Parts: sequence; C-alpha cells; structure tokens
Amino acid sequence: MKAFLLYRDRDFDLHQRLPPHAPALTQDLELQTLLGAMALGDKFVFEVAREAVLSSVTDLDTIRYRQHMLQDCLKNASIVREIYTIAVEAIESEKKNYLGLLSRYPSWILRRSIEVLQMFVGMLKKLKQIAEEQADTFESEGFQAFFAMITRELGDDYFASVQHHLKALQFGDGVLISAELGQGNKGSNYLLRQPPDKNQRWIERIFAAKPPAYSFTIDDRDESGARALSDLKDRGINLVANALAQSTDHILSFFSMVRTELAFYIGCLNVHEQLAQMGEQVCFPRPLAPGERRYAFQGLYDICLALTIKQRVVGNDLSASGKDLVIITGANQGGKSTFLRSIGLAQLMMQCGMFVPAESFCANVCLSLFTHYKRKEDATMKSGKLDEELGRMSEIVDKLTPHAMVLLNESFAATNEREGSEIARQIMNALVEKRIQVFFVTHLYEFAHGFYDKKMESAMFLRADRQTDGRRTFKLFEGEPLQTSYGEDLYNRIF
Repeated sequence: MKAFLLYRDRDFDLHQRLPPHAPALTQDLELQTLLGAMALGDKFVFEVAREAVLSSVTDLDTIRYRQHMLQDCLKNASIVREIYTIAVEAIESEKKNYLGLLSRYPSWILRRSIEVLQMFVGMLKKLKQIAEEQADTFESEGFQAFFAMITRELGDDYFASVQHHLKALQFGDGVLISAELGQGNKGSNYLLRQPPDKNQRWIERIFAAKPPAYSFTIDDRDESGARALSDLKDRGINLVANALAQSTDHILSFFSMVRTELAFYIGCLNVHEQLAQMGEQVCFPRPLAPGERRYAFQGLYDICLALTIKQRVVGNDLSASGKDLVIITGANQGGKSTFLRSIGLAQLMMQCGMFVPAESFCANVCLSLFTHYKRKEDATMKSGKLDEELGRMSEIVDKLTPHAMVLLNESFAATNEREGSEIARQIMNALVEKRIQVFFVTHLYEFAHGFYDKKMESAMFLRADRQTDGRRTFKLFEGEPLQTSYGEDLYNRIF
C-alpha cells in the first residue's frame, strides 16, 4: 500500500539531502518563524516542514498536485487531522510492543507480531470507515486515489483472512511441526504444518486413515526437556514468525508514510488557521515554467513578520514580466528588506505546494534560490567584511545555473561607494547575462543609477516610499533611484 500524498508516483524522502545553502536561506528569510508556526511545538511536523520547504519542487505538475491536495485539506481539515491522528496512534502503539533482547526468539517475535497486527487491523478499519464515509467530499486526484486504494486493498475478505490466520497462529490446539532426519540423525527442514480440518464430520475423522504416531511426556521438573521442546517449537515457527513480522513492518511503513506526508499538510493547516485569526489573506499561486520570466502579485506581505507581531502587515503589488533584475532602493527602514524577504518566502512556499501570503500571485519557478545578505563583522578577524562577502558570493556563483534566483540585501557595501558599485555592476551584468533572476536591495546609488541610465529592458527599479513629513508607508513603487536614503530621518528620530 502506498500513500502518494506529496508525489503522484513516489514516496516523500524525509532524509533527502538538503541544498548546501539551506542554512543561509533559513537565516536570511527567518524560516524558523514559519516552520515554528507550522509545527506548533511538534518536532516531527517541524522536521517534515523543513525538508519540504527547503527542498522546493521545480516540477509544475507536482506543485499543482500538492495545491489541489492542500485545497482539499482546507475544506476537510477535521477529517485530515483524524487520519493523521490514526497514523500517529498506530505508530506509537507499535513502539510500546518493542521486544528488545527477546527479538531473537521466534516465539516472542510471533507473539509480538500477532499483538501488533491485531492493533493495526483496528486502525486500518478506522481508515476504511473514513474512506467509505468521506471520500466523496474530497476532489483532488491524490486523495481520491488514496481513498480508492484503501477501499480496494482493505475489503471485508482481507480482514476476514487476517483474523483467520491470527487465530490459527495462536495455536489453541498445539503446534503441528514436521521435520526430517539430517546428518548424524539431527533434525532438519523443520516446517509448521496446518492442523487437521475441524470442519470434517466426526464419522470421517474416526474412519480416516491415520499415520503411525509416537508420543512422549516431559516431566514437570525436567527443565532441560522443556527447554529442548521450546527450541523445537521455535525452529518450527521460525519462518512463520519472520513472515508475520515482515507483514507488520509493511503495514507500519504505510502508517509511517501517511504520517510523514500528511504532516506537511497539517503544518499548512496550522499556519492557515493562525493567519485567518489575524484576518490575513492567502492565495494559491499560479506557477509558471522557469524560462517564462513572469512575476506579478498583489498584496504580497512578509508572512514571518505577520506571525511574529500577530497582526496584519502592509503588502505590496508588483508586475515585473520579462525582468531579470529588480533593483530596490529608497528610504532607510522603508520596508525594502521586508519586501525582499517576502519574495523569497513566497517563492519557497509556492514551490513546495503551499499557498502564499498575498491576494494574488503568479511567478515562474526558479531552479534554485540563493540569498546573499550582509553579515556581522568576523569576530576572529581572519578576514575583512568585504572579503567575507566576496567569498560567499563566489560560493553561490559556483552553484548557479540558468533560471536560478538570487536575493541580495545590502551586498558589497563594506567598502567605499565607487568600489562597491563597480563590484556590484560586474556581478549583476554576469548574472543577468546567464539568465539568473536577481532582486537586489542596495544603497549604492552609483551602481543603481548606472543601470537606470542604461534603460535595460530586463531591469526594473523599485523605491521605498517616504512621505514629505518623513513617514514610511512600507510601500514600494516603481521609480528612479535617489541619491539619498534619508538617514537624516533616523538621526532626528533617534537623537
């Protein structure tokens, strides 16, 4: 049995290797806030959410597959949570039957497998009941296939067969074993045999031909004899015990995958409920192929900021079709870095199949996402700040491919204006030439205005709004870079 709740044709790998730049993404985009809101203290949900968000999908069909699944989850949240609870309960109950040192004895393995399988049967029956009663309320391809599989695989005949075998394996009438004499008259080829059919009529049992039989009795105080008989029984049931243990492992792996893949949707439900309480809007984005270069949204806001301050925050609109480079300038504390973070978060959320924090959102998929933010001074003084920035940029460039995205925040500002502008100019020219999508927040006026004067069709310029009285609206609009970032406003406010 396969769940296929995150991919149409394969399981989700919880232990896949994350991209090497995942720690930088987590730090720069403040992903811990989003992941914490998804998990709500559940470490397992946190781990699944982290893997799913940071290993973002580039296949459009998979993104849409998850979007449809999540839409079903939002409409049927209580049912999805109930399925998740069943999977968690099954896994936790199985752990309580841990054998430990007794796992080498076939009789103990068999006893434990019977108990676990009986418990699993109860959980599977609950799943089947949900499938029969609630399948019609789900519309997505993934959930319809999941419930159809449950109904098909877990029919009444299946449960009847399982119960019949479990009852037989309790050996209420003793254990029937056959063996052969091997080398040195030692026993070999021990096999568990099916006992005689009890449904046979009594007169047939009386007159049926019987093989010659020999018996012996072990004294109650004969510990060695009892041990030898126990070993004989273990040899006979060994194959059956292992087969039953494999059956329980198969069902356990099914519940584990259901739990893992549903954990992602549970995290999405948790975040959606928190945003709904604040009155924040979300939408399901329209993903496009990497080469289409379309970036358009309305009301995009920083979800991590909203989750932190627990209230609605200012959103922004943008239409940047055909643009490879977006340069963002303007007033200090005008919302530039927040806007840049909202871009990165929305891109990751879209590419893992989530909703995004906006009224509407349409963007091309990027094949990889990198961030290059300014860092604190190196406390060890092994290198200067500019050296450290250039070193990180070099590492990013080594991993870049066409149709990747890079978010830069105040990069190359650790030197003077002219040198920083020249470094930024050369790097941006190279990135745009290689079809890398770039969003760059900068105060380097010489760099920004130099690109503005070129009138590049693939470049766009945004500016953080500032009112005449110095107030910040945290809105960004298209406009020419200004030579000032209004640091005087901050000086007057603080001092």
